[in-house]
Amino acid sequence: MRGLKKQRRIQIVILAVVALALSTALIGYAMRDGINFFRAPSDVAEAPPPATEVFRIGGLVEEGTLVRGEGETISFKVTDGGASIPVTYTGILPDLFGEGEGMVGTGRLVDGVFQATEILARHDETYMPEEVIDALQAQGVYRHYEGEDPES
Repeated sequence: MRGLKKQRRIQIVILAVVALALSTALIGYAMRDGINFFRAPSDVAEAPPPATEVFRIGGLVEEGTLVRGEGETISFKVTDGGASIPVTYTGILPDLFGEGEGMVGTGRLVDGVFQATEILARHDETYMPEEVIDALQAQGVYRHYEGEDPES
């Protein structure tokens, strides 16, 4: 009788470990497309990712590069001061999107051009992602103003 209880306990522990491993594998499989790494334009220029990798790129829309094509196609360059990456996007841009403004895009780098599937424009420094601020500060393009008005 004692051996039967011990055997049953071992079976339950093994079943729990297998269930935990299976659920971890399923969660990882479900998240494979949901995890997008951030890259600055300088990082993309130094080591371009494969065309199959979806990632986020952020920086400032370079002055004089915003071109509106036919329909909803827009092209521009995003820069962090160290490098510029051409971007194309088909869709409706956020109202706050413009040259010299911060942006974050999600998409793929295909033949040296970032093909964005989503574009986000920043409202002000409060809403700019930390990764974009860090990348711009590293290139000396952006200065974060603590407690003071950046316009003054």
